Amino acid sequence: MATPRRRKRQTSAGAAAWIGAGLATRRLQLGMTQAELADLAGVSRSSVQSIEAGRETVQLDRVLAITDTLGCELSLTTRSGTPILP
Repeated sequence: MATPRRRKRQTSAGAAAWIGAGLATRRLQLGMTQAELADLAGVSRSSVQSIEAGRETVQLDRVLAITDTLGCELSLTTRSGTPILP
């Protein structure tokens, strides 16, 4: 009997890089510097820099503060695209 294949999971590094790139793109669309975003979000510039660089060890509350400041939201969806609602 054949063994079912598992879908390769996205690594946390890949997810962190994807989130960081998206937030950096949005920040640039708004014409903001990292320092301006940090000030508005109430976090340090180094936190913004770490998140945009895709570092995996950032704190979720800082990611959410930056996401909110940029007018974005993080959401979970299934692989088929169905939103997961709390």
